Amino acid sequence: MVVDDTATSRGLITEALSTIGVTHVRSANSAAAALTDLASHPAHLVISDMNMPGMDGLQFLDALRTSPRTSKIAFMLITGRATQEILAEGRKLGMNNFVTKPFQSKDLLKAIEAIVGRI
Repeated sequence: MVVDDTATSRGLITEALSTIGVTHVRSANSAAAALTDLASHPAHLVISDMNMPGMDGLQFLDALRTSPRTSKIAFMLITGRATQEILAEGRKLGMNNFVTKPFQSKDLLKAIEAIVGRI
């Protein structure tokens, strides 16, 4: 599942996923919408933007990890500013990996394969 408040960013991530062979992708325009969807239809991997209104990527990760239904979903953060503080907090919350913006399809593939194995 791709979670980003910007349609253009969701489209770019989905397109990059398609380029590397991942075609069954759901998306949500907010963390709240994603939580609702994932509660009834879990995913293997969530790729989330960091900066979103209402609930940022790390708050979203925390919400995922505190629910038994979603606690085991792999989580990857996409951010334009991968500060040490953000990465440390993400690791503490159980983030599986991250990618910095801008990224290329090969960067996304490498980050995903580090989580799920060779695609």
